[in-house]
Order: sequence, then structure tokens, then C-alpha cells
Amino acid sequence: MRTTTGWQAAGPTPTLRRTPLKRRDLRPDDLAIRVDYCGVCHTDLHAVRGRDEASRPVVPGHEFTGVVTETGPAVTGFSVGDPVAVGNIVDSCGECPMCRAGQENFCHAFPTLTYDGVDRHDGSTTLGGYSREYVVRDRFAHLLPTGLDPAAAAPLLCAGVTVWEPLHALGAGPGTRVAVAGLGGLGHLAVKIAVALGADTTVVSRSPGKAADAARLGARGLVVSTDPEQMAGARDRFDIVIDTISAPHDLGPYLRLVAMDGTLSHLGHLGPVTVETTDLLVGRKKLSSAGSGGRPATAAMLDFCARHGVTADIELLPSARVNEALDRLARNDVRYRFVLDLSDLADLADPG
Repeated sequence: MRTTTGWQAAGPTPTLRRTPLKRRDLRPDDLAIRVDYCGVCHTDLHAVRGRDEASRPVVPGHEFTGVVTETGPAVTGFSVGDPVAVGNIVDSCGECPMCRAGQENFCHAFPTLTYDGVDRHDGSTTLGGYSREYVVRDRFAHLLPTGLDPAAAAPLLCAGVTVWEPLHALGAGPGTRVAVAGLGGLGHLAVKIAVALGADTTVVSRSPGKAADAARLGARGLVVSTDPEQMAGARDRFDIVIDTISAPHDLGPYLRLVAMDGTLSHLGHLGPVTVETTDLLVGRKKLSSAGSGGRPATAAMLDFCARHGVTADIELLPSARVNEALDRLARNDVRYRFVLDLSDLADLADPG
């Protein structure tokens, strides 16, 4: 076994503490990666703050970039020193129809998640990217394209591909009208990608104060969701509405923004929803969702973002401030994604 260091929550406490971690010895098709930067996702917050006494220890982090430090003997596509990126899936069955279609994120046997998942070979619990080293099957790592800042690119591996898949699948591009509901970690990347695809893009937000940011990101306008007149004026306007709002909410007002034969893609809140059939019926509207991305989509997204200069708007923090980052994320006090710099792990004194 290999030894590294990371940030782990154990027992009922939501506090992450610096902890020695074990990584497996390399299998033939494995890479060892020095983790340099890891994004902080809302999923990480839920994993840490939703703990109780029965919870197993968790090391969060599923959107990270780094450098290959060692390769298994069967690896041919990577070399030591290569810059790489890893997302929230690190293995899948490889045999089901979804895997054969390149949609490992929908694996019928359930994909192996980057953290708090179950390793398909030895049954161990996966430990995430809030650590200085990660060992991963080579098929689930991606070469980081030249020109992408590795810190600002880290959130592309979760938030970026999560919005890329529906935008790409629904045909966002010149001649389409896209609205992005919610301007947070997911939403700001949805705006950037939609604009880069050539779509006429609008932000829908409850805050009028987001207008300047929406314009800076390339959106042509802002619809204030708490203003009934603005929402009524935008009825049936958009071919695609990307809903990135993380809190439970009524989908009806957002479905009414969708044009005839258009689609609302519901991405932000993963809990149950209730939909009035008439909100779909009037205009033959569609309700869809998406989650993460398969390997081909992730590679295509990284290539697209490199060609168009798309990365996340980040606040970079040393990893020693990880608990501060989670506290602020819980208050939505970030524009728009925290990224941890893991280089300090080698030098931190043990906080006990």
C-alpha cells in the first residue's frame, strides 16, 4: 500500500482533519497522480455535513487536476509528467449498454464514484481528491489540454461536464435560445459554455444584482425570477432552459419559460419534484435531466473548453482552509467555485 495525506471527516463531526491515507499499489492499468487542485462541490458539502455516528470516514473531492507520477505496466496513453484531470467516476462495469455507448455515468451496475464509492476489485471505499495523491484506472483520467489553467479547469470535471452533456445533447448553438436558471457553480459554467456554443443566452436569477455578472459571462440579459412581470414577459421564449438551482423549488415557473417543443433540463436539485401535466402539455414541452458525463463527453468538453478558453471562475484557497470553504459554500458565499490548492499538504503541521 502507498501512503499519502488528505482531509478526512470521521465519526459524526463535520470537521475535516488532516489525516494519513492509504492508496492501493498500482494495478497494471493504473496511474498515480499528484493532486494539485481540487474543486469544492455542493456534493462534498452534503457528504461532510450530512454525517452521523454510523457514517464511515469520508475524503471528499471529485473534480481535480494534477500530474502523473507513476504508471502501471499496461498503461500506454500516459507518461510520467503528463498533466491530467479526473472527475467523479473512476470505474464502471464496461459491459452494459450504457458503458458500451460511452455513458459510463449511467452504468447499469452503477459507476464507481471517486469518493465514498466501492472499488470493483477489492471492495474498499474510495477516498477522494482532497488529498495529495490519487490512484486511478487510466481509462478514467484525461490529459489536460494545453492552455487550460489547471486550477480553473478542475471544476470542469464535474460542474462543467454536467452542464455540457445536456447543452450538447439538446443542440444548443447558433439559432437557439438558452436560459440558465441559477448563477452558481453549475450555472456560471452553463452560461459560458452556451455562449461559446453560439446560443443566445439569458440568465434567470432571483437576484437583480447578478445582472453585471451575467453580462460579463456573455449572457444577453437577465430575467428576475421574483418579478412576475419579467417572468410573464419571458413566457415561451427559450428552446432550452438549464435549471441549476440546488434548493427544492417549483418547476412550473421555469417550464412556462420553455418554448413550444423545447426542454427544461433539471440539474441542480436531485430530490423529488412535482410537475403539473398542463405545464408540459401546453406547448408540448419536455422535462429532462442529466448527471455528470461519460468518458467521450468529458474528453470532448475539455477539448471544447480549451479551444474556446472556458474555465470556471474560482477562488483558490490553500487546502488548510477547507473547512472555511465548506462554511462559506453553505452560505453561498462564493463566486463561483472554490478550488483547493493541495500543495500545502506536504508542509502542514498536524492540527491534531
